[in-house]
Amino acid sequence: MNIKKKDILELKKRFKKDHCTFTKVCGCYVNGEKNTILKFRETFLNLDEDDYFKYLEIAKKVLSGTVGNNILELNFLANEEFKSEAQTSLLTLRNTQLKDDTVLDEFYQSIINNYDYTGNYLILLFHDAYDVITKTKDNQKIDESEEVYEYVLCAICPVSLSAPGLRYFEEENEIKSRIRDWVVNPPVNGFVFPAFIDRSSDVNSVMYYTKNAKDTHPELMENVLGCPSKQTATIQKEAFQSIIKDSFGADEKKAEKIFMDVQENLNAMVEEYNEMYDDTDCEPISLKDTDIQNLLIDSGIPQEISNDIEKSYVEIFGDDIPLAENLIDAKILKANEQRRKEEDLKKQVKMLETKLEEVQKEVAISNEAEETTENDYTTSEYDVVLQVKPEKVSQIKSQIIDGQKYLVIPINDDEHTKVNDLDDLI
Repeated sequence: MNIKKKDILELKKRFKKDHCTFTKVCGCYVNGEKNTILKFRETFLNLDEDDYFKYLEIAKKVLSGTVGNNILELNFLANEEFKSEAQTSLLTLRNTQLKDDTVLDEFYQSIINNYDYTGNYLILLFHDAYDVITKTKDNQKIDESEEVYEYVLCAICPVSLSAPGLRYFEEENEIKSRIRDWVVNPPVNGFVFPAFIDRSSDVNSVMYYTKNAKDTHPELMENVLGCPSKQTATIQKEAFQSIIKDSFGADEKKAEKIFMDVQENLNAMVEEYNEMYDDTDCEPISLKDTDIQNLLIDSGIPQEISNDIEKSYVEIFGDDIPLAENLIDAKILKANEQRRKEEDLKKQVKMLETKLEEVQKEVAISNEAEETTENDYTTSEYDVVLQVKPEKVSQIKSQIIDGQKYLVIPINDDEHTKVNDLDDLI
């Protein structure tokens, strides 16, 4: 089973005043030199109201973001004979309900020794016991418990100085520089153990939180939690893009086009799978070796390059096979769709221009034919047709010479004549 959004939302909805059942909150404040400045433990219900809600907001952040990108499911290496040291420590931390100082100190020190962070930070731990209410198949709640889900939630919050500025001092009635305070910021990393999967406790898994999907702090996953580190969807997406594009060397234009084709085919593969298995509980498709081969073939990538891509794919991802949907870049698909629309529009414009040229030619031919027909009609009605300048009309006279009728047109030396396309016959 994998972490699902509905499980996270079920937990997160309980982080409210009327539903929250946190028993303890503990903290360890660490400075930039990795020295412990402060440790504390409080009964959660005894907190001042303002503090109560601020701690709740921090806890909510550890269950925020996207599954697979901000929330990762980490798994302990399977071994039926014994549990790892880190898993045993986490179980002890949960079972002692944050009441054992020695167990707490060992956990704090584990983070201090391994967390690669520059600056001050606060380690917060919450303990909770959630009485999971039974639900029927139609999602109706029954007022009885299936199990008690007992867990610890950890939040690692940067602590930074507030920004410098001026403030109003009421007692002195003056505006002066304000005192800069050390402020606890929202968490950048954290986890919930055991994981809450399918409305039940899974002691072999951890729900790991990272605010920045590109900076996941794998040292926390491996050295503190004792789990193989995992890549977020963002990191997997960028790695996949590099694998495809780098295989084409310096030919960036070709690499970009091929990658767009790969994205289109990958998206079609996911859509086809989802249509085939439309059950909401169906596991999403992973991009295995055979799938990547088919994808590259469908994208028209030459065999030699495909072999290099497959090799790099296995080397980078190994056993942590990414989900196909995690490798889809929505921005690339959108840009490709826009590019295709623009190309189609250009084709339509070109077709219209060609059609317009054809119509213009047809009109010109038609006009020429009409003009020829009109001229033919005019000349066929008369035996002689004269075209002269207006000033010559008055000079034309009719004369009978030797019993034959003639038209007499006086022509000056500087005038030119044309009869039936023959120049200067006179």
